[in-house]
Amino acid sequence: MTTDAMVVATRPEDARPEDAAPREIRSEVEVVTFGCRLNSVDSEVLAQAYQGHEQTVIVNTCAVTTEATRQARQAIRRLHRERPEARIVVAGCAARIDPKDFSSLGGVEQVLTEHPPARARIATEGTRGYLAVQNGCDHDCTFCVIPLGRGASRSAGPEDVISQARNLIASGKREIVLTGVDLTSYEAGGLTLGALVRLLLRECPDLPRLRLSSIDCVEADADLIAAFAEEERLCPHLHLSLQSGDDLILKRMKRRHLRADAIGFCKMIRAVRPDIVFGADLIVGFPTESEEMFQQSCALLDDCGLTYIHVFPFSARPGAPAARMPQVARGIVKQRGERLRNLADKTLARHLDGKIGSTLRLLTEKGGTARASDFTLALTPEIAAGRMIDGRVTGHNGRALEVALISGS
Repeated sequence: MTTDAMVVATRPEDARPEDAAPREIRSEVEVVTFGCRLNSVDSEVLAQAYQGHEQTVIVNTCAVTTEATRQARQAIRRLHRERPEARIVVAGCAARIDPKDFSSLGGVEQVLTEHPPARARIATEGTRGYLAVQNGCDHDCTFCVIPLGRGASRSAGPEDVISQARNLIASGKREIVLTGVDLTSYEAGGLTLGALVRLLLRECPDLPRLRLSSIDCVEADADLIAAFAEEERLCPHLHLSLQSGDDLILKRMKRRHLRADAIGFCKMIRAVRPDIVFGADLIVGFPTESEEMFQQSCALLDDCGLTYIHVFPFSARPGAPAARMPQVARGIVKQRGERLRNLADKTLARHLDGKIGSTLRLLTEKGGTARASDFTLALTPEIAAGRMIDGRVTGHNGRALEVALISGS
């Protein structure tokens, strides 16, 4: 067996936020995954590498919040308690940051810490195909420890990306999502992310949809802007890593953009692609955040025209500079999180209101739901996953559209 990881800790046989929720990858080797979509890709690679190893459970950890790391430890303890005969292998960001802590847990036989190389990797679980084209991060945001867990930025070669995209298409995927830790830092073979997007669409004419995962707005290159203007198959949906709407907080976070940059970027993209829908990550309760600063983040929803909001209460990560800054009281952080989520719910409801009466092309998923190209969720009960259908929007429940089927394939 060969893997992209290095065993740095072993135990003898005598001696298992929403983004942190565990997901199980179905394979002969059991994999429990915490965290981002990139971790889902990593989990499929690990599952393949460990095929043939019976009684093995891989726990792929996340370090984005202290809660994510706590949940991973809790899952390992539960696995060992319920299945003491299982061999537990721990991987992921939290394991790479603190391997000694995880190797000390009962039942853990291996902790994998080496950073994966720069090559394209895919996840085929579910309706969409996830294609990781970049890994690692060269930035030093004060709230984040992910560079410690992922290493320096590195990108897969264009030929590798195209090959893996074709593999996903051949497996029946009608939508591919490009993903990475810092996706807009992609650079390989003389191509930036925008050039890669245009190349991929040109070389894969049978791909109905290409979607991007989270991006940093200040890193978006001219080719990416042109791709949104000219490529209909590039989904009109962008999730932005904004984090705050207040300039002083952004500076203290060591982000590379200011409030005006985010607003200007959304305005520019909307000018070339009027049907674009934006999502964003926003942190509430960052150290020193005042009520006025928090209100600046709330106002960003309207100023940028944001629809899908991921709200993250600030979590002080050991080793992150922000953990040493003056903290906001946890009760205030929790309250601000609730207020921003309520505001986000109203924003989403307005977006769904605007869809009533329209006809949408939807890609069905498991669980009786489907997604429009702009990522709008729709209810499609009793329709098999992986179908492209046309539906007329008749209403919504505040979270998802209700549709009447017109046609499908």
